[in-house]
Amino acid sequence: MDKSGEAPERAGTPDRGGASERAGASERAGASERAGADKPMHVVVRALSVLTHLSAYRQGLTLQQLHQQLEIPVGSMHRVMSTLEHTGFVSRSPTTKRYVLGAAALGLGHIDDYEPFVIQPPAALVEAERRCGESVVLTQLIDGRVVAVSIAGTKRPLRLFVRLGQEVPLHAAASARAILAYQDPAFVETLLTSYPRASFTSGTVREINRLIDHLAVVRERGFDVCDNELDEGVWAVSAPVRSGAAGRVSTAVTVCAAWSRVADPADRAAAARIVLDAAQALSREQGYDHSFAPDPTQEELTALLAADAESPDSFTTGATFATGER
Repeated sequence: MDKSGEAPERAGTPDRGGASERAGASERAGASERAGADKPMHVVVRALSVLTHLSAYRQGLTLQQLHQQLEIPVGSMHRVMSTLEHTGFVSRSPTTKRYVLGAAALGLGHIDDYEPFVIQPPAALVEAERRCGESVVLTQLIDGRVVAVSIAGTKRPLRLFVRLGQEVPLHAAASARAILAYQDPAFVETLLTSYPRASFTSGTVREINRLIDHLAVVRERGFDVCDNELDEGVWAVSAPVRSGAAGRVSTAVTVCAAWSRVADPADRAAAARIVLDAAQALSREQGYDHSFAPDPTQEELTALLAADAESPDSFTTGATFATGER
Protein backbone atom coordinates (compact mmCIF):
# COMPACT_ATOMS: atom_id res chain seq x y z
CA MET A 1 0.00 0.00 0.00
CA ASP A 2 1.49 3.43 -0.98
CA LYS A 3 0.84 6.76 0.68
CA SER A 4 -2.27 7.35 -1.41
CA GLY A 5 -3.79 4.16 -0.07
CA GLU A 6 -3.74 2.44 -3.46
CA ALA A 7 -1.98 -0.81 -4.14
CA PRO A 8 0.97 -0.35 -6.48
CA GLU A 9 1.02 -2.22 -9.76
CA ARG A 10 3.21 -5.29 -9.62
CA ALA A 11 5.94 -5.55 -12.21
CA GLY A 12 5.01 -7.90 -14.98
CA THR A 13 1.29 -7.48 -14.49
CA PRO A 14 -0.23 -6.53 -17.88
CA ASP A 15 -2.49 -3.50 -18.11
CA ARG A 16 -5.15 -5.35 -20.04
CA GLY A 17 -7.55 -2.42 -20.22
CA GLY A 18 -4.94 0.04 -21.54
CA ALA A 19 -3.55 -2.45 -24.03
CA SER A 20 -7.02 -3.10 -25.37
CA GLU A 21 -7.67 0.60 -25.82
CA ARG A 22 -4.36 1.10 -27.58
CA ALA A 23 -5.03 -1.86 -29.87
CA GLY A 24 -8.46 -0.48 -30.72
CA ALA A 25 -7.08 2.97 -31.45
CA SER A 26 -4.37 1.49 -33.65
CA GLU A 27 -6.92 -0.55 -35.58
CA ARG A 28 -9.17 2.47 -36.04
CA ALA A 29 -6.21 4.57 -37.25
CA GLY A 30 -5.22 1.88 -39.74
CA ALA A 31 -8.75 1.66 -41.07
CA SER A 32 -8.87 5.44 -41.39
CA GLU A 33 -5.61 5.47 -43.31
CA ARG A 34 -6.85 2.74 -45.64
CA ALA A 35 -10.06 4.66 -46.25
CA GLY A 36 -8.05 7.83 -46.92
CA ALA A 37 -5.85 6.00 -49.38
CA ASP A 38 -8.93 4.97 -51.35
CA LYS A 39 -10.41 8.47 -51.34
CA PRO A 40 -8.98 10.85 -54.03
CA MET A 41 -7.65 14.25 -52.99
CA HIS A 42 -10.04 16.95 -54.16
CA VAL A 43 -7.30 19.40 -55.14
CA VAL A 44 -5.57 16.79 -57.32
CA VAL A 45 -8.84 15.77 -58.94
CA ARG A 46 -9.65 19.40 -59.66
CA ALA A 47 -6.23 20.07 -61.18
CA LEU A 48 -6.49 17.01 -63.42
CA SER A 49 -10.03 17.93 -64.47
CA VAL A 50 -8.79 21.42 -65.45
CA LEU A 51 -5.96 20.01 -67.58
CA THR A 52 -8.28 17.49 -69.24
CA HIS A 53 -10.84 20.21 -69.96
CA LEU A 54 -8.29 22.66 -71.38
CA SER A 55 -6.98 19.99 -73.78
CA ALA A 56 -10.23 20.36 -75.74
CA TYR A 57 -9.93 24.18 -75.98
CA ARG A 58 -6.80 25.15 -77.86
CA GLN A 59 -8.00 28.76 -77.89
CA GLY A 60 -7.96 28.66 -74.08
CA LEU A 61 -10.52 29.53 -71.41
CA THR A 62 -10.77 32.32 -68.88
CA LEU A 63 -10.93 31.69 -65.13
CA GLN A 64 -14.65 32.51 -65.16
CA GLN A 65 -15.32 30.06 -68.00
CA LEU A 66 -13.44 27.29 -66.19
CA HIS A 67 -15.37 28.06 -63.00
CA GLN A 68 -18.72 27.86 -64.79
CA GLN A 69 -17.98 24.81 -66.93
CA LEU A 70 -16.33 22.70 -64.23
CA GLU A 71 -18.51 24.00 -61.35
CA ILE A 72 -15.49 24.62 -59.14
CA PRO A 73 -15.77 27.60 -56.73
CA VAL A 74 -13.95 30.68 -57.99
CA GLY A 75 -11.63 30.84 -54.98
CA SER A 76 -10.65 27.19 -55.32
CA MET A 77 -10.26 27.56 -59.08
CA HIS A 78 -7.97 30.55 -58.63
CA ARG A 79 -5.71 28.57 -56.25
CA VAL A 80 -5.60 25.59 -58.63
CA MET A 81 -4.76 27.76 -61.65
CA SER A 82 -2.07 29.68 -59.74
CA THR A 83 -0.37 26.41 -58.83
CA LEU A 84 -0.67 24.99 -62.35
CA GLU A 85 0.71 28.21 -63.84
CA HIS A 86 3.60 28.31 -61.36
CA THR A 87 4.58 24.74 -62.28
CA GLY A 88 4.25 25.31 -66.03
CA PHE A 89 1.24 23.08 -66.62
CA VAL A 90 -0.86 26.01 -67.84
CA SER A 91 0.01 29.36 -69.34
CA ARG A 92 -2.08 32.53 -69.14
CA SER A 93 -2.11 35.03 -71.98
CA PRO A 94 -1.44 38.56 -70.73
CA THR A 95 -3.67 39.94 -73.50
CA THR A 96 -6.69 37.59 -73.64
CA LYS A 97 -6.42 36.41 -69.99
CA ARG A 98 -7.14 32.90 -71.25
CA TYR A 99 -5.46 29.81 -69.87
CA VAL A 100 -4.04 27.18 -72.23
CA LEU A 101 -1.99 24.05 -71.62
CA GLY A 102 1.60 24.94 -70.75
CA ALA A 103 4.90 23.41 -71.76
CA ALA A 104 4.92 20.96 -68.83
CA ALA A 105 1.51 19.56 -69.83
CA LEU A 106 2.42 19.39 -73.51
CA GLY A 107 5.66 17.68 -72.58
CA LEU A 108 3.78 14.79 -70.97
CA GLY A 109 2.68 13.67 -74.41
CA HIS A 110 5.89 14.61 -76.21
CA ILE A 111 6.99 12.19 -78.89
CA ASP A 112 10.71 11.60 -79.15
CA ASP A 113 10.56 9.28 -82.13
CA TYR A 114 9.04 10.87 -85.23
CA GLU A 115 9.99 7.98 -87.51
CA PRO A 116 6.37 6.71 -87.78
CA PHE A 117 5.36 10.08 -89.26
CA VAL A 118 7.99 10.07 -92.01
CA ILE A 119 6.50 9.44 -95.46
CA GLN A 120 7.67 9.06 -99.02
CA PRO A 121 7.64 12.39 -100.88
CA PRO A 122 4.14 12.98 -102.31
CA ALA A 123 3.84 13.55 -106.05
CA ALA A 124 3.41 17.30 -105.49
CA LEU A 125 6.78 17.47 -103.68
CA VAL A 126 8.52 15.47 -106.40
CA GLU A 127 7.04 17.75 -109.07
CA ALA A 128 8.11 20.86 -107.17
CA GLU A 129 11.67 19.52 -106.89
CA ARG A 130 11.68 18.75 -110.63
CA ARG A 131 10.55 22.28 -111.49
CA CYS A 132 12.98 24.19 -109.27
CA GLY A 133 15.87 21.76 -108.88
CA GLU A 134 16.12 22.55 -105.16
CA SER A 135 15.34 20.67 -101.94
CA VAL A 136 11.61 20.57 -101.14
CA VAL A 137 10.49 19.79 -97.58
CA LEU A 138 7.12 18.82 -96.14
CA THR A 139 6.71 19.74 -92.45
CA GLN A 140 3.93 18.81 -90.05
CA LEU A 141 2.74 20.08 -86.67
CA ILE A 142 2.97 17.13 -84.26
CA ASP A 143 2.47 17.39 -80.50
CA GLY A 144 3.36 21.08 -80.41
CA ARG A 145 6.48 20.59 -82.56
CA VAL A 146 7.01 21.08 -86.29
CA VAL A 147 8.76 18.13 -87.89
CA ALA A 148 10.20 17.48 -91.35
CA VAL A 149 8.22 14.40 -92.41
CA SER A 150 9.27 14.23 -96.07
CA ILE A 151 12.04 15.63 -98.25
CA ALA A 152 12.39 15.55 -102.03
CA GLY A 153 16.16 15.98 -102.22
CA THR A 154 18.47 17.33 -104.83
CA LYS A 155 22.05 16.70 -105.84
CA ARG A 156 22.84 20.40 -105.77
CA PRO A 157 25.11 21.28 -102.81
CA LEU A 158 23.27 22.73 -99.81
CA ARG A 159 23.97 22.46 -96.10
CA LEU A 160 20.66 22.51 -94.21
CA PHE A 161 19.68 22.54 -90.54
CA VAL A 162 16.59 20.55 -91.47
CA ARG A 163 16.90 16.75 -91.46
CA LEU A 164 14.26 14.15 -92.20
CA GLY A 165 12.34 13.22 -89.05
CA GLN A 166 13.74 16.09 -86.99
CA GLU A 167 12.12 19.15 -85.43
CA VAL A 168 12.57 22.58 -86.94
CA PRO A 169 12.77 25.72 -84.76
CA LEU A 170 9.37 27.32 -84.37
CA HIS A 171 10.72 30.87 -84.46
CA ALA A 172 13.44 30.63 -87.10
CA ALA A 173 12.06 28.42 -89.87
CA ALA A 174 9.58 29.44 -92.57
CA SER A 175 8.49 25.79 -92.66
CA ALA A 176 7.25 26.19 -89.06
CA ARG A 177 5.93 29.76 -89.21
CA ALA A 178 3.80 29.00 -92.29
CA ILE A 179 1.95 26.54 -90.03
CA LEU A 180 1.90 28.59 -86.83
CA ALA A 181 0.39 31.58 -88.65
CA TYR A 182 -2.88 29.65 -88.98
CA GLN A 183 -3.12 28.29 -85.43
CA ASP A 184 -5.03 29.81 -82.54
CA PRO A 185 -3.15 32.89 -81.26
CA ALA A 186 -3.21 31.76 -77.62
CA PHE A 187 -1.79 28.37 -78.59
CA VAL A 188 0.95 30.00 -80.68
CA GLU A 189 1.84 32.40 -77.87
CA THR A 190 2.20 29.45 -75.50
CA LEU A 191 4.47 27.58 -77.89
CA LEU A 192 6.69 30.55 -78.63
CA THR A 193 7.07 31.56 -75.00
CA SER A 194 7.59 28.01 -73.71
CA TYR A 195 10.33 26.75 -76.00
CA PRO A 196 13.89 28.03 -76.48
CA ARG A 197 14.40 30.63 -79.20
CA ALA A 198 18.07 30.20 -80.02
CA SER A 199 20.06 32.43 -82.35
CA PHE A 200 21.25 30.42 -85.34
CA THR A 201 22.58 33.34 -87.39
CA SER A 202 22.84 37.10 -87.03
CA GLY A 203 19.48 37.30 -88.81
CA THR A 204 17.53 35.11 -86.38
CA VAL A 205 14.55 36.93 -84.86
CA ARG A 206 13.87 35.92 -81.24
CA GLU A 207 11.54 38.64 -79.88
CA ILE A 208 8.01 37.35 -79.25
CA ASN A 209 6.23 40.51 -80.38
CA ARG A 210 8.13 40.68 -83.67
CA LEU A 211 7.42 37.01 -84.33
CA ILE A 212 3.69 37.45 -83.69
CA ASP A 213 3.62 40.52 -85.95
CA HIS A 214 5.41 38.51 -88.61
CA LEU A 215 2.79 35.73 -88.47
CA ALA A 216 0.19 38.35 -89.41
CA VAL A 217 2.28 39.19 -92.51
CA VAL A 218 2.41 35.48 -93.37
CA ARG A 219 -1.38 35.19 -93.22
CA GLU A 220 -1.85 38.26 -95.41
CA ARG A 221 0.62 37.02 -98.02
CA GLY A 222 -0.22 33.32 -97.92
CA PHE A 223 3.44 32.26 -97.64
CA ASP A 224 6.58 32.86 -95.57
CA VAL A 225 10.23 33.52 -96.36
CA CYS A 226 13.32 32.66 -94.32
CA ASP A 227 16.35 34.69 -95.38
CA ASN A 228 19.59 33.71 -93.59
CA GLU A 229 17.68 33.22 -90.32
CA LEU A 230 18.24 29.49 -89.76
CA ASP A 231 21.09 28.53 -92.10
CA GLU A 232 23.79 30.96 -93.15
CA GLY A 233 23.61 31.51 -96.90
CA VAL A 234 20.26 29.71 -97.30
CA TRP A 235 16.97 31.20 -98.50
CA ALA A 236 13.65 29.37 -98.11
CA VAL A 237 10.02 29.97 -98.98
CA SER A 238 7.10 28.07 -97.44
CA ALA A 239 3.33 27.84 -97.99
CA PRO A 240 0.61 26.21 -95.87
CA VAL A 241 -1.31 23.10 -96.90
CA ARG A 242 -5.02 23.29 -96.09
CA SER A 243 -7.07 20.28 -95.06
CA GLY A 244 -10.78 19.54 -95.25
CA ALA A 245 -13.63 21.92 -95.93
CA ALA A 246 -12.57 24.17 -93.03
CA GLY A 247 -9.06 24.55 -94.46
CA ARG A 248 -7.21 23.67 -91.26
CA VAL A 249 -3.44 23.94 -91.49
CA SER A 250 -1.04 21.43 -89.94
CA THR A 251 1.49 20.97 -92.77
CA ALA A 252 3.54 23.18 -95.08
CA VAL A 253 5.66 22.89 -98.23
CA THR A 254 9.06 24.58 -98.34
CA VAL A 255 11.70 25.12 -101.02
CA CYS A 256 15.25 25.63 -99.69
CA ALA A 257 18.01 27.06 -101.89
CA ALA A 258 21.48 28.51 -101.62
CA TRP A 259 21.21 32.30 -101.34
CA SER A 260 23.53 32.77 -104.31
CA ARG A 261 21.16 30.84 -106.58
CA VAL A 262 18.13 32.98 -105.73
CA ALA A 263 19.65 36.42 -105.23
CA ASP A 264 17.47 37.83 -108.03
CA PRO A 265 13.87 38.61 -106.90
CA ALA A 266 12.60 36.99 -110.10
CA ASP A 267 14.24 33.68 -109.13
CA ARG A 268 12.78 33.94 -105.66
CA ALA A 269 9.36 34.65 -107.13
CA ALA A 270 9.62 31.56 -109.32
CA ALA A 271 10.43 29.43 -106.26
CA ALA A 272 7.53 30.99 -104.34
CA ARG A 273 5.10 30.24 -107.15
CA ILE A 274 6.29 26.62 -107.27
CA VAL A 275 5.74 26.29 -103.51
CA LEU A 276 2.25 27.78 -103.75
CA ASP A 277 1.38 25.39 -106.59
CA ALA A 278 2.59 22.39 -104.57
CA ALA A 279 0.71 23.50 -101.45
CA GLN A 280 -2.47 23.99 -103.45
CA ALA A 281 -2.15 20.54 -105.07
CA LEU A 282 -1.71 18.91 -101.66
CA SER A 283 -4.62 20.92 -100.26
CA ARG A 284 -6.90 19.59 -103.00
CA GLU A 285 -5.78 16.06 -102.13
CA GLN A 286 -6.68 16.79 -98.49
CA GLY A 287 -10.24 17.72 -99.39
CA TYR A 288 -9.96 21.51 -99.49
CA ASP A 289 -12.19 22.72 -102.35
CA HIS A 290 -12.32 26.49 -101.83
CA SER A 291 -10.39 29.21 -103.60
CA PHE A 292 -6.90 30.23 -102.51
CA ALA A 293 -6.47 33.85 -101.51
CA PRO A 294 -4.18 35.51 -102.09
CA ASP A 295 -3.06 33.64 -105.21
CA PRO A 296 -0.46 35.99 -106.75
CA THR A 297 1.07 35.72 -110.19
CA GLN A 298 4.81 35.37 -110.58
CA GLU A 299 4.99 39.02 -111.63
CA GLU A 300 3.22 40.11 -108.44
CA LEU A 301 5.55 37.93 -106.40
CA THR A 302 8.58 39.44 -108.09
CA ALA A 303 7.44 42.97 -107.25
CA LEU A 304 6.69 42.00 -103.64
CA LEU A 305 10.01 40.25 -103.04
CA ALA A 306 11.92 43.08 -104.70
CA ALA A 307 10.22 45.49 -102.30
CA ASP A 308 11.27 43.27 -99.40
CA ALA A 309 14.89 43.53 -100.49
CA GLU A 310 14.63 47.32 -100.21
CA SER A 311 12.80 47.36 -96.86
CA PRO A 312 14.83 47.61 -93.64
CA ASP A 313 12.26 45.54 -91.72
CA SER A 314 10.16 43.53 -94.15
CA PHE A 315 9.96 40.82 -91.46
CA THR A 316 7.18 42.66 -89.63
CA THR A 317 6.12 45.43 -92.03
CA GLY A 318 6.27 43.73 -95.41
CA ALA A 319 3.99 44.76 -98.28
CA THR A 320 0.92 42.68 -99.09
CA PHE A 321 -1.00 42.00 -102.28
CA ALA A 322 -4.25 43.62 -101.17
CA THR A 323 -2.99 47.14 -100.54
CA GLY A 324 0.74 47.11 -101.25
CA GLU A 325 1.39 48.19 -97.68
CA ARG A 326 0.57 47.39 -94.08
